Amino acid sequence: MPKVLYIASHRKDRSPSQRFRFEQYMDYLKAHGFDYHFSYLISEKDDKIFYQPGNVFNKLRIFLKSAYKRWRDVIDENIRHYDIVFIQREAFMTGSTFFERKFKKSHAKIIFDFDDAIWHFDISEANRKFHWLKNPGKTGTIIAMSDLIFAGNNYLADFARKFNENVVLIPTTIDTEEYRKMQLPLNDSIVIGWSGSITTIKHFELAIPFLRILKNKFGKKISVKVIGDDTFVNNELGIRGIGWNKKDEIKELSSIDIGIMPLPDDEWSKGKCGLKGLQYMALEIPTVMSPVGVNTEIISDGVNGFLASHVDEWVEKISRLIESEALRREMGRKARQTVVERYSVISQQENYLKYFRMVEEK
Repeated sequence: MPKVLYIASHRKDRSPSQRFRFEQYMDYLKAHGFDYHFSYLISEKDDKIFYQPGNVFNKLRIFLKSAYKRWRDVIDENIRHYDIVFIQREAFMTGSTFFERKFKKSHAKIIFDFDDAIWHFDISEANRKFHWLKNPGKTGTIIAMSDLIFAGNNYLADFARKFNENVVLIPTTIDTEEYRKMQLPLNDSIVIGWSGSITTIKHFELAIPFLRILKNKFGKKISVKVIGDDTFVNNELGIRGIGWNKKDEIKELSSIDIGIMPLPDDEWSKGKCGLKGLQYMALEIPTVMSPVGVNTEIISDGVNGFLASHVDEWVEKISRLIESEALRREMGRKARQTVVERYSVISQQENYLKYFRMVEEK
């Protein structure tokens, strides 16, 4: 039985990038002849330190502990047990490719997976002082030494092909068996919702100008919900952000009537794989997105969702959804259909297995 070593930063069910790109395929691979081991760096306890400002001494401790874990992965007595090493984004948190090069020297084949434009800088505020440790240019180096690259969208695939011709498109996918809208008590208002994290709350803030207009227009008929940053507050719009947790994720998302995904039109955002929008859509939530990157492939404007680029357009399209329950229902139905057909685990799992077999047989 071929064995896969998964290399990632976070524990299972912690990182959206990991959850929706490879974790949900692990059992399927195992059922079809692949064994695996999952090696991650940051524990739940360390997570609370690593992404908060300050605490330099403890961050150094996490760094050293992580380096030791990766060293254990690459030493001969361990790496020789694996046929494939699957690296998600990077093997280690600095600009070094030391560990990737060690994996390359083993007999194992390397699959590299990425779902963001990680060759550009995008560092959390909590760790901005450590930016000198990063080297976004290493992404091209890792791609060049890999046997196969899984790119989350065409923008990322085009970048990867500059370094390696062995690139396949694997979209970020939703487990549509798990993602089914929960039937909850009716809201007192129509809820416009956003889901993200502390590091992406800056994207939600792009929505404040049009949400302000909508609040003035509809008053108590609407409310705004922010999931993923429990420190976020906007008194003018009556927003108190709530934290994310896996257990309540589908319940919290199911309380949203209209999902929004505003993005800046920049190089980093062009690498995004539309996850927030796909989560809404899988739950039959009518969705409005910025027309940036893969969003324009996911959404057929006016059919399975809306695309909006400027404030007036956001206001006009969200207003149409607020004013028509029938439109919300029909657009939500078509949104889920899109996810099931093109962006679900079921739609991609055979391709996923095929590529693992192809690499293992090289």
